[in-house]
Amino acid sequence: MTATPRLPRPPRARSAVVRGVVVLALGAVVTLGACSSGGSPSPTVTPSSTADKGAPPQPAVPSAWPLTGVPSDDVAARPALAVKIENAPEARPQTGLEDADLVWEEVVEGGITRFVAVYHSQVPKAVEPVRSVRPMDPDVVAPLGGILAYSGGQTPFITAVEKSGTQSVIMDRGDAGFSRDPDRAAPHNVVGDPKAFLDQADGDRTVPPPAQFRYAGEAGAGTAGTDGKKAATVDVTLSPAQRSVWDWSGKEKQWQRSEGSRESVSSSGARHAATNVLVLSVDVVKTKYKDPAGSPVPKTELVGKGKGVLASAGKTVPVRWSKKDQASLVELTRDGEPVELDPGSTWIELVPKDSGSWKVS
Repeated sequence: MTATPRLPRPPRARSAVVRGVVVLALGAVVTLGACSSGGSPSPTVTPSSTADKGAPPQPAVPSAWPLTGVPSDDVAARPALAVKIENAPEARPQTGLEDADLVWEEVVEGGITRFVAVYHSQVPKAVEPVRSVRPMDPDVVAPLGGILAYSGGQTPFITAVEKSGTQSVIMDRGDAGFSRDPDRAAPHNVVGDPKAFLDQADGDRTVPPPAQFRYAGEAGAGTAGTDGKKAATVDVTLSPAQRSVWDWSGKEKQWQRSEGSRESVSSSGARHAATNVLVLSVDVVKTKYKDPAGSPVPKTELVGKGKGVLASAGKTVPVRWSKKDQASLVELTRDGEPVELDPGSTWIELVPKDSGSWKVS
């Protein structure tokens, strides 16, 4: 297979927690020479006798998990792993969603949804059911500079993923880490092994991903917690076939998810929940591509801008979002100022502008 060129990794997002880094000292002592008349000070660097002049500079070590903002002095030197997970009724309950740092929910054919679940701070033993790639996925995963695992997909979609600077791990081409669950019917039974996916990482994917959002220093200190209004429920309609409801649990200090009126749970029985729920109004267009049933494949236009709402700490606040290009982060602002999330997991609801809606109560 011809190697796919990799795009440069996007710069790290700055945040209240993540921008704190520990810079490894090289033992250099800097002394400033005296200022001569008409001249400016010139720094003189005197290396220590033990410094290795040929050694490359050491990378900055994050002081928090970059995809959650949770403080840590032991951030794993591994790439972000994104996995396509199905959310049709036949796919539930899923396995491994509860361990994701970020989960993006997107509308596909027939109005059902799929997830892009992103793992870094935790790596589950298994994820299920893994499904195929869609045309908006490169825009979601490109800023991570990591791996996307999926069952297969149309050739143009796969090509777009690999051109985005993301490494693909694909069941249909025989990549390791995929199996079938004998207790489920195909195609809703593809099991993924995240460790096996990460073991296939290219040699240059050995560092943590950049932060995708800004985070406050502690729970309740994000923009919603400090400036928002109290809310009990964020009710999101993505299509006639999908309603995602988030209820605030004061006891658990998290937003708990339901699929319509039914609680959303993992195969382990764990309730799907998030510290932050970010709802974004997006354009969704029909592409020229068809699914096996002949239905047009929709594409969420994530490069652009629009309105949204952030829910954290039992409160919500309206926000504006923008993304300049595929490699850029989704930037969030309120009244022109950067928005901060609470440290923890985040689910992002990509709501079609023309046919979707949300209600806060």
